[in-house]
Amino acid sequence: MKVIKRDGRVVDFDREKIKTAISKANKEVRTKERATKEEMYEIIHYIEGLDKKRILVEDIQDIIEQKLMEFQKYELSKKYIVYRYTRALVRKQNTTDESILGLIRNENKELAEENSNKNTMLASTQRDYIAGEVSRDLTKRMLLPEKISKAHEEGILHFHDADYFIQPIFNCCLINIGDMLDNGTVMNGKMIESPKSFQVACTVVTQIIAAVASNQYGGQSVNLKHLGKYLRKSYDKFKAEIERKYKGKIKNNIIEDLVQQRLKSELKAGVQTIQYQINTLMTTNGQSPFVTLFLHLEEGDPYIKENAMIIEEVLRQRYEGIKNEAGVYVTPAFPKLVYVLDEFNSLKGGKYDYLTKLAVKCSAKRMYPDYISAKKMRENYEGNVFSPMGCRSFLSPWKDEKGNYKFEGRFNQGVVSINLPQIAIIADGDEEKFWKLLEERLELCKEALMCRHYALLGTTSDISPIHWQYGAIARLKKGEKIDKLLYGGYSSISLGYIGIYETTKLMTGESQTTEKGHEFALKVMNKLKATVDKWKEETNIGFALYGTPAESLCYRFARVDKERFGTIKDVTDKGYYTNSYHVDVREKIDAFKKLEFESEFQKISTGGCISYVEIPNMNKNIDALETVVKFIYDNIQYAEFNTKSDYCHICGFDGEIIINKDNEWECPNCGNKDHKKMTVVRRTCGYLGENFWNVGKTKEIKQRVLHL
Repeated sequence: MKVIKRDGRVVDFDREKIKTAISKANKEVRTKERATKEEMYEIIHYIEGLDKKRILVEDIQDIIEQKLMEFQKYELSKKYIVYRYTRALVRKQNTTDESILGLIRNENKELAEENSNKNTMLASTQRDYIAGEVSRDLTKRMLLPEKISKAHEEGILHFHDADYFIQPIFNCCLINIGDMLDNGTVMNGKMIESPKSFQVACTVVTQIIAAVASNQYGGQSVNLKHLGKYLRKSYDKFKAEIERKYKGKIKNNIIEDLVQQRLKSELKAGVQTIQYQINTLMTTNGQSPFVTLFLHLEEGDPYIKENAMIIEEVLRQRYEGIKNEAGVYVTPAFPKLVYVLDEFNSLKGGKYDYLTKLAVKCSAKRMYPDYISAKKMRENYEGNVFSPMGCRSFLSPWKDEKGNYKFEGRFNQGVVSINLPQIAIIADGDEEKFWKLLEERLELCKEALMCRHYALLGTTSDISPIHWQYGAIARLKKGEKIDKLLYGGYSSISLGYIGIYETTKLMTGESQTTEKGHEFALKVMNKLKATVDKWKEETNIGFALYGTPAESLCYRFARVDKERFGTIKDVTDKGYYTNSYHVDVREKIDAFKKLEFESEFQKISTGGCISYVEIPNMNKNIDALETVVKFIYDNIQYAEFNTKSDYCHICGFDGEIIINKDNEWECPNCGNKDHKKMTVVRRTCGYLGENFWNVGKTKEIKQRVLHL
């Protein structure tokens, strides 16, 4: 029999521990109140006679108390209860010492791998992590109900971002950048007026991004369409200056050429400011701002010409990359880019197809941008097209008092994810048991999500003036509570989910791509969606179903379940669970069928979704990428490309490591042959850790064994 400890560890049942615990309590009571050896063994035999494969340590202790009461050992039972309580207090003592010291000594691997965008060697990052460890500890011991903390430890659910829960700050948002640029804002107590030129507007945008990132913990998105107006202002300013100087002296077409020259120079400098500022700024979170730039042309936009120029320059500069310390052009992690496909740029002979061709070329070399189909998004969101918040989470349509849809200036209160495969493991093919347990655990998730909501309730605007007082989210008065923005669907709060593939496999024996598996998978998804819709109606809070971007959680849930339930084929044996509704990477399915298949799940997961397809040798497959992009526009709302790339830690080369004439792996840029100083990045699952190398020889000696 295996015993499941409070921290989720699984250990062998040890009868001696029961004898020891009762013996310690025996010493504190009168002789006649003590349990005899026979009574101790009766308790042990009763527990062993339950013939369970696994049992919770709390259940064992409950049985001991119950049996002592049956033996009428009331005083002893009381002492045992006190003993349990004392042990619970010991467990509730500070648990951060070792994790923090391990961080300082650079020995805390769990933290080092948790966020690939953070360098745990840096003092600023360590400071954020130290604060995060304190927050986690207080959250676990004091701020969350014990059953929620226990559920998190046992992998029943995941309470995201506990390292920031101690503060009343939220997850991610769409910055109302148009309002802040047009009407001005305040940062660090200083007035920032509406810019008079494109270059200044770009600088202000980066300052806003840094301030916003320092006062929340998730991603943020900026719609670049608001910069078109300021590029027009620069054009008007340059034209006025040059006409003042040369009007009547030179031809008008030459004047226009001079104006365009200056405008293009300012355009390049402004976009460069955004790219370099975002990559060189360090927020109080100890990292560059997690920001997404939304590249969307809208018909009817009076500044569509300028916005097309801005998007083109953003893509050009991303294609070029940024020089690292070795002077090599590399792919920057931020800003993320999301490019919108519409009728006029979907590679069907539209006016702006040239931008999409550039976007595809950029994707082939730099992985970004991701692609949103305006056509499919309008179908799913009441005719609207808008950016995800930071990366993948989407808001629900919401109208203001004038009946106008509003997306910018809205946010997400937080996320809790449910471990679906664990429910299926316990149900063991019994559908009635599965649905009953799913219902129970969803209610637990709701309680955990309400903890997030209540943590924000009553917060005043003074906690983050950039968000609440100066336009990023709202323009509330000083001291005003943010409560009205937490209700009515203005902000979302998200139920995440992991492992539709494994859940379906466990319950049906088949993948969700088969007819039987597909039917069950959709049934699960629709149950999740119906549940969050019911919660929304009951509470007037914007609950949403969210296919989380938590790749690390796919590993955590699988690790916890493997320790608890052992190795299960196609489930815990892989070392990871498949993210959200995705088809498992080992399924034999082509890119087009995968996108078409997953599109049906995106319609249900309206609080957040993205699908991936893997294209080998993307730099050499531009035509194939263009074909997939056309397909995305007609078939799926949100998708991105994966590929395999190599990174040389000596020179920063980001491309494909070659096999030289001596049959050795070699960096084509600097000649590095030390495979330990190369990293394989595989975006299928988001893994960004070390390479695995086998020791046997193949045709390509020292073959790379890729992490899934």
